[in-house]
Amino acid sequence: MEKISAMQLQQELIGKMHDQQQIATNPFSNQSVVPVAVKGVVQDNTKVHPAPETALQFSHALKGILDTVDRYQAHASDKITAVELGKSDDLLGATVASQKAQLSFNALMQVRNKMVSNFQDIIKMPI
Repeated sequence: MEKISAMQLQQELIGKMHDQQQIATNPFSNQSVVPVAVKGVVQDNTKVHPAPETALQFSHALKGILDTVDRYQAHASDKITAVELGKSDDLLGATVASQKAQLSFNALMQVRNKMVSNFQDIIKMPI
């Protein structure tokens, strides 16, 4: 096993914490903007042009986030299993992976709860 100094480990953990903080503040930041079909058109004097419109496809963004959380869970499970079976002695890595999976799942649940709450508010609106 490769020896890692305490300073290198600290820098690596700080980098991971910074990445997680960016994801927590904007979970859609790593998603791409894709073109969407346009229903309307833009007219200028004599020419008719399709209206350029781009939007983040919600289903793709949500699927990407769910896949990421699932990947974190599977990775943590693999690392913990390897430590328990004695195939690895990277207890710190397993702990960090487990915490990362737990934090991502908790963030996902908070987003889900907020979406459900907003949906309920929309349903209660008078027409």
